[in-house]
Amino acid sequence: MSRVLSAPLQVAFPYTRSLGPVLGAFMTGLREGRVLGARLSDGRVVVPPVEFDPATHEAIDAASLVEVGTEGTVQTWSWVSEPVAGQPLDRPFAFALVTLDGADAPLLHAVAADGPEAMSTGMRVRVVWAESPEGSITDIAHFVPADSATPTDSRASAGGEPVTGIVVPVELDYTYEASPEESAFFRGLAEGKVLGQRCPKCGKVYVPPRSACPVDGVATTDEVELADTGTVTTFCVVNVPFLGQKIQPPYVSAYVLLDGADIAFLHLIQGIPADQVRMGMRVRAVWKPRDEWGTTIENIQHFEPTGEPDADYESYRAHL
Repeated sequence: MSRVLSAPLQVAFPYTRSLGPVLGAFMTGLREGRVLGARLSDGRVVVPPVEFDPATHEAIDAASLVEVGTEGTVQTWSWVSEPVAGQPLDRPFAFALVTLDGADAPLLHAVAADGPEAMSTGMRVRVVWAESPEGSITDIAHFVPADSATPTDSRASAGGEPVTGIVVPVELDYTYEASPEESAFFRGLAEGKVLGQRCPKCGKVYVPPRSACPVDGVATTDEVELADTGTVTTFCVVNVPFLGQKIQPPYVSAYVLLDGADIAFLHLIQGIPADQVRMGMRVRAVWKPRDEWGTTIENIQHFEPTGEPDADYESYRAHL
């Protein structure tokens, strides 16, 4: 058995951004099959357009954007031999800085080429438009060598309201490797135990455990089994729904100071109306059925009131 636990994790959410007049006009132009740039005070044209002139700091007028060509020249490039999900192409390709005809600054995008030997600085490329334009940079599906037989534009220009915002999926996949102390904590949960670590110098007990005491800077060498009862120190009532939410609002997320611990940890409070949860309320863990236990904090479904009198404020004041 490995000394430490690890698990794949994913953080993902749709990111909504308002564009403003300049970038909104740029995205609207892409949806219509046009590439627009901003002419700066020094006469240069940049694509994508900037919202403020870098020399004068004056706002760029969206009505002054100029259309540039859909062919251009590769300034520099890097070959992507193993594309990952979400990249412009699902086969090896090049990321390149392309200066479009009529522009003076390059645009970063993908170039579909047969291999790195087919790429070169100075080569001419042209836009291949996406089949279903939606008003985003991905309306340029990618670039191809200018002499390629690939059709450039197989779509009709799309009309509709001006583009004012975009929604971009944000996703981060990674493998989390727990520390030895955290691994012991998670393995304890799989056995219905809550394990913390005690600082040998100040005696504070941390749960979830920490490898070192943040106060004394020494290793937390002593493992401590804690009760699954505790005290609500602070809490908030969640009233706002959001994507991926598993519980119908309103519900309570609270910091619970387990008996014997010196730091509180975050969990759900249920079994009581949200407006009746309070600081000092005594709670106990409600565990999932044993056959559903794993090495996860989700073995504890939530905390619920024990029915005991509220804890005295002084008993948890130092742990807020």
